[in-house]
Amino acid sequence: MDRIRGTQSEEATATNLPSRALLWLIASFALLLSPQWDRLPLWLIAACAVLAAWRWLAQYGRVRLPGRLLRTGIMLVLIGVYVATVQGRFTVDTAASFFVLAVGLKWLETRSVRDFYVLFFILVYLASVNFLFHQEILWALVNFTGIALLLVGLQVLNAPELPGGMTSGWRRLGGMFLKTLPIVVLLFVFFPRMSPLWSVPLVSGEARTGISDTMRPGDISNLAQSSERAFRVTFGGEMPAYRERYWRGLILDYLDGETWRQGQQEPFRALGRVAVDGGIGELEPNQYDVLLEPTDQRWAFALEGSRAVSDNVFEDSADLFRFRRPADSPVRYRLALESEASVAETQNAAELRRYLQLPQEGNPRAREFARELRRTMGDEQVVRTLLQRFREQEYFYTLRPPAMPEDGIDSLLFDEKRGFCAHYAGATTFVLRAAGIPSRVVVGYQGGENGAGGDYLIVRQYDAHAWVEAYIDGRGWVRIDPTAAIAPDRIESGLRDAVAEEGSFLENNWASPQRYADVALVQWASLQLDRINYQWQRWVVGYQGQSQMDLMSRLPGGFGMRELGYMTAGIVGAGLLIAGLISALQMRRGERRDALRRVVDTWHRLCASAGVPVRHGETPSVLASRLAKAEPAAGDSARLFARMVNSHYYSAGKDDEGVEQLKRMRRLLATMKRQLRRSGTRTGRSSD
Repeated sequence: MDRIRGTQSEEATATNLPSRALLWLIASFALLLSPQWDRLPLWLIAACAVLAAWRWLAQYGRVRLPGRLLRTGIMLVLIGVYVATVQGRFTVDTAASFFVLAVGLKWLETRSVRDFYVLFFILVYLASVNFLFHQEILWALVNFTGIALLLVGLQVLNAPELPGGMTSGWRRLGGMFLKTLPIVVLLFVFFPRMSPLWSVPLVSGEARTGISDTMRPGDISNLAQSSERAFRVTFGGEMPAYRERYWRGLILDYLDGETWRQGQQEPFRALGRVAVDGGIGELEPNQYDVLLEPTDQRWAFALEGSRAVSDNVFEDSADLFRFRRPADSPVRYRLALESEASVAETQNAAELRRYLQLPQEGNPRAREFARELRRTMGDEQVVRTLLQRFREQEYFYTLRPPAMPEDGIDSLLFDEKRGFCAHYAGATTFVLRAAGIPSRVVVGYQGGENGAGGDYLIVRQYDAHAWVEAYIDGRGWVRIDPTAAIAPDRIESGLRDAVAEEGSFLENNWASPQRYADVALVQWASLQLDRINYQWQRWVVGYQGQSQMDLMSRLPGGFGMRELGYMTAGIVGAGLLIAGLISALQMRRGERRDALRRVVDTWHRLCASAGVPVRHGETPSVLASRLAKAEPAAGDSARLFARMVNSHYYSAGKDDEGVEQLKRMRRLLATMKRQLRRSGTRTGRSSD
C-alpha cells in the first residue's frame, strides 16, 4: 500500500509545474542544445529529444513518469552507450557530452518547483559550456536567447495565472536588460583580464576542415569543395597582389608510395599559456593580423619573408611559423613582412640530401625524363623546361581528376595530363629530385577574397594549395608553382575562374553563398554577416589581457593592473549604491501605498460594521453613497473620504502632499467613527 501511495504521489506531482513554464524550459533546452549538434553523437541528440518529450507528455497524463527502478535502468543503459562511444577518451569535448546526457536524464525527475529551479541553473551552465566550442556572434545570440526563455519561464512559474503574464514578462526582462547593460559593458572593458596559467586542449579528436600533415593526390581537390573560412587577414598597409598571396603552412619532404609526409616530426614542445589575442596596437604599414579558425594543429600560415611580431607565435625552421599549443580555438597573431630581401640561405650537403629522397621503384618514365633533362641542362634550365612543358602542352587543371593507376606520376605526366595542384606539385617534385635538384612540397593556401568594404581578406578552404620549392645554388629556396603554368587564372584570380568552364566550383556544396557569386544580394549579405562576425571575434571574443592593457595604456594616466582593480571596485560599488537608492525609493513608495491600503481597509471594515459590506468591483464613490443612505449622519464625511481616495489614486501630487492627505483621511475616518457611534450603529445591521 505504501508503494502504491508513493507511486500515486509521484504521478500527482508530475503536473505540479505550470504547463507554460515547462514549455519555456523545454524550448530553452532545445535552443541551448543547437550549438552542439555538430559535435554530439546522433544517439545522444535523439535520447535528449525522447526524454524531454516524455516529460511533456507526462504533464498532460498521456504517459507516466518512470519510477525509481525504471529511471535507474534508463540511466545505466544510456551511460553504457556513452562509455562505448567515448572509448576511453577523456577530454573537455567528451566531458561536455556527458553533461548534456545528465541534463537529458534530469527531465525524468522534474516533478516539483524545486526541480524546475535545479534544471534552470543547469541550463544556464549549459549555455556557458556552449561558448567553449562556438564564439561566433550568431551562437552568442542563440545562447542569450535561450537564457531569456529561461527567465521568462521562471516568471511564468511564479505567476502562472497573471493576465498578460508573457507580455509583461518580456517587458520586465527588457527593462532589466537595459538597466544592467551599462554596468555589464563597463565591467567588460575594465574588469582585469588575466590569461590562465595552464593550457588544456578544448577539443580532442573532433574533425576539422583544413589541410593535414600528409598529402595524397586527391586530398586538396576534396578540400576545394568546402567554402568554410580558414583565416582572415588585415593589413596595415597595401594588400599584396593576388598572385603573391602564398600562405605557407608546412613542408612535406618524404614520399611514401603516393603519399607525401613530413620527413622529420616536429620536436616535442611543452604546452604554452593560452594566448589568443596576439594582435595588439595599431598595425604598422608592413604588418598584418591573422585571425585563424580552429585547426587543432600547431602551424600558423604566413606570407614568405615574414617575421613574428606577437609572442603567441614563433618562427620554426624553413621560414615556417608555429604556435606553442594546438589552435583549438580562434587565434589571432601578428606578423611583419621584411622590407629587404633576405640573403640566400646556404645549407650543407647532408641537409639537402633528404630533399632528394625517392622510393626505390616506381614511375620509370618520369625518372627517365628527368635523366634526359639533366644530361644537357643545369638546375635552372631543368626547372624552366619542365614549366614550359606544362605551359605549352595540353595539361588541364581540374577538380574532377581521373583515378590514377599504379605509377600515377607517369600516368599524369604522359597519359592523362589532367589533375589538381596536389597532383602537379607532387609530380614536379618527383621529377626535380630524380634530376638531382633538392626540392620539397609546400602546402598552405593561395589567394583570398576581399571582405566587406575591402578592409580585410577572407581565405577559405577552397583556397588550399600545394606548390614546390627547389634549392638553386646562389639563390637558395625558390618557389616553383606548376599550377601557375597550367592554369594562370587559379593564381591570378582564384579557383572559381580556373574551373569556370568545367563548372565544378563548389558543385557538392549547394548551400554555400560563395557558390552564387552572380547573385549580388546573396554575396552582399554573406560579406556583411562575415564582417560583423569578424569584428566580434577581434574586439569582443579576442579582448584578452594584452588587448585590455593596450587599450588602458591609451587612457590618461597610464592604467595598470592595480588601477584597473580600483576602477572595477568603484564601478561595482557605484552600481550597488545606485541599486540601493532605487530600492529605497521603491520601498518608500511601497510604504506609502501600504499606508493608504491600511486606511482604506479600515474604512471597509467600518462600512461592514454599519451593515454596508463592500461589493466586488465597487468604486469608493458608490460605497460612500450607500453608506450615506444607510447612515445619513456620516454621509458628508463618507463622500468627502471617497473623493480623497480617488484623488490619491488618480492625481499626480507631490510626495509631501500625499503624506498630508493621508493624515487628513485618518482624521476624517476618526470623525466617521464618532458619527456612527452617536447614531447608535450596531455591528450586523444590513443595508441594500
